[in-house]
Amino acid sequence: MSDLSPKPLVKTDVKTQSAALTTAPSDAAVLSVEQLNQQIKQVIEGQIGTVWVQGELSNFKAHSSGHFYFSLKDSKAQISAVMFRGSNSRLRFKPADGLEVIVRGRVTVYEPRGNYQIVCDSMEPVGAGALQKAFEQLRDKLKSEGLFAPERKRAIPSFPRHVAVVTSPTGAAIRDILNIMSRRAKSVRVTVVPTVVQGESAAPQIVEALKKAYLLPDVDVIIVGRGGGSMEDMWCFNDETLARTVVLSPVPIISAVGHEIDFTISDFVADLRAPTPSAAAELVAKSSTELGARISQLERLLRVSLDRKLKTLAQALGGLHRQLVDPRKKLQDLALRNDDLFTRLELAMRNLIKDRRHRVQMVRQCVGSPEEKIRERRQKLQLKTVSLGKSLELLLEKRKARTQRLMSLLDSLSPLKVVERGYSIVSKGGEVVKSSSQVKVGDEIRIRLADGGMVAQVTATERKEDGL
Repeated sequence: MSDLSPKPLVKTDVKTQSAALTTAPSDAAVLSVEQLNQQIKQVIEGQIGTVWVQGELSNFKAHSSGHFYFSLKDSKAQISAVMFRGSNSRLRFKPADGLEVIVRGRVTVYEPRGNYQIVCDSMEPVGAGALQKAFEQLRDKLKSEGLFAPERKRAIPSFPRHVAVVTSPTGAAIRDILNIMSRRAKSVRVTVVPTVVQGESAAPQIVEALKKAYLLPDVDVIIVGRGGGSMEDMWCFNDETLARTVVLSPVPIISAVGHEIDFTISDFVADLRAPTPSAAAELVAKSSTELGARISQLERLLRVSLDRKLKTLAQALGGLHRQLVDPRKKLQDLALRNDDLFTRLELAMRNLIKDRRHRVQMVRQCVGSPEEKIRERRQKLQLKTVSLGKSLELLLEKRKARTQRLMSLLDSLSPLKVVERGYSIVSKGGEVVKSSSQVKVGDEIRIRLADGGMVAQVTATERKEDGL
């Protein structure tokens, strides 16, 4: 800002003018007050130029012309200032007494009164730069996550029955909302969820109030906001936790924070932004008079559209009537067209049959006679049948010889063969006796011989250790 710093006064010009003011020779011209103010203005504007000044706003007045008149003061001095409509229309905040600001402007003299003042072309609150940077960073972060996407936002119900309002219970915003709702839609139920909407603790309390509103039964839409104020006053609506809580709302949310020129993060994430709390109330409370007027308007539009459509159809019907041909001529044309198509179809069918017949002949030449193929397959089948019969006979003979060998072996191992050689089989109770310890004196035993058997009674038993 070195190029904008005040320039030193040219001492020679000041001395010359001072001399002209303090010593007035008899032949010197006497200046009028207007001329003197003009010279002072030239000196101040030519030597000082553009300056940056920090101070507190005082005696602020927004004139009906759109210009701002105010004073800048510090602990020891003050200076008058003006900001014309073309410059103050670019401000993003509303100036007020007591606000610390930095202005840029030109020092000039208001000749009719001889007062010097600053004509400001820009103004920003002290510390607002840091807040603006934080606002932009959070805005870019949430935007990159898709929380501002239009497709995520829901439509506001046209005729809600239950509206929840999250705001201060003592502010002007709630009074405006209730007045509008009672005037425009008395049947709509309004539930106020109270919370503070300004200060360091406001954001967490607004979050809790929103969570309470989410639990209310049958709520169709929620309005959250407050009246106007400075950027610092509305800073709680730029809280990230509050923004994410708004996104999680089960019903559509209308953000109504401040005035039309005020924007907060809550405005971007809400389903709809209203320029003021009063506008939010008007959005959810459709006036019966307005609805009637709208219906009448739509009825008129429908009549006009219907008349226009009927005229268009009548014109089209007239054109078709003029284009209508004698039905007999039309039938003759269709008969000729039918004969032509029938001839073309007949020719196409003959060509198709001829082509298919040629293809069949080609296939027969490639494949051969089916009778010859059947004869060859029958001869091969007979040969296979004879071969299979011989193979089965040979296999049966082998199986029969093997079975006879196994039967002979089994017969040779039969206990009956041993009996035939002079031995016998002794059993007791159906169990073969293999040891003398299995019987005792007096037991009844059965003896199996080769040609029969006998039943005997044990009179004595002997063991090998007894001398046998």
